[in-house]
Amino acid sequence: MADFPVGVSLQAARLQSERFREVAGSVFSSVTAGYEMKMRHVARSPDFYRWHNVDALVEFAEANQMQVHGHTLVWHQSTPEWLERFDGSDEEFEAKVREYIFAIVGRYKGRVTSWDVVNEALDSSGGLRDTVFRRRMGEDYVARLFEYAREADPDVLLFYNDYGTTWNPRKRAAMLAMVDDLQRRGIPIDGVGLQLHVTYSFPHIGQIEAVMGELVNRGLLVHLSELDVRVNPDGDQTELTRSRSIEQYLRYRDIVAAFLALPPENRFAITVWGLRDGDSWLIAHWGNPEWPLLFGDDLEPKPAYRGFLEALQGDRNGA
Repeated sequence: MADFPVGVSLQAARLQSERFREVAGSVFSSVTAGYEMKMRHVARSPDFYRWHNVDALVEFAEANQMQVHGHTLVWHQSTPEWLERFDGSDEEFEAKVREYIFAIVGRYKGRVTSWDVVNEALDSSGGLRDTVFRRRMGEDYVARLFEYAREADPDVLLFYNDYGTTWNPRKRAAMLAMVDDLQRRGIPIDGVGLQLHVTYSFPHIGQIEAVMGELVNRGLLVHLSELDVRVNPDGDQTELTRSRSIEQYLRYRDIVAAFLALPPENRFAITVWGLRDGDSWLIAHWGNPEWPLLFGDDLEPKPAYRGFLEALQGDRNGA
């Protein structure tokens, strides 16, 4: 499909469907766990890790010659309750976090190509979120997490992942400042994931291009890490109309074309956040009907899929 990995986020339970496995395995070349690799779902207690769902996704990827992108080691919204309530010392807290990173990164060493080390550490004002990790490990916790991940696997690629950096100038500036600081100090960071939860009309493609350009200027890999395109952001549609379908087709085409304009050495991957429309997190999150992905509920490709392909082929003809 492309000379860079094109990924999809999957849930292990969906793999029970033969048709689902067939489409995911034949169309995409990379897998990201929708939620099963997040700490809350793995570290069920201080001394017990649940691996079976992660194993299933990794084994599916390997059976289909797909790479695996690990998502995510630390995210404030997926912290196990036992860790949130940890009553040991700050040093013991950090030791538990390091132990977890070594456990999961070590288990899949050589099988997982890359990891989102930290997800969404910045708030909308550009400040560091007030999370249990910041409170217990201090202001420099992000750097230490990257160092622990590199210790656990010297060869895996390490990413910071966040949303809103294309359209929120304060958050974008803060992310770039954080990256600059990590690079200046020699902290191992290989790339940045830009969560592209966008609509058919927002943000402007120029804003997306600008952030990618800033990352390229820093020699980083660019991952369009959570791509989906909402076509019903105002909740006024009851079906995917032809006009919105064309807008979505154009949007996917333009985003992929913008990614292809980057130097090849900076293009890590594009990951679409889900396989079929009905499985998208956006429906429950916004409470609106939505059709944001490349495949419909029947697992047939939509015009959006054609837009993706046309960008790869350099075909800029109309819908």
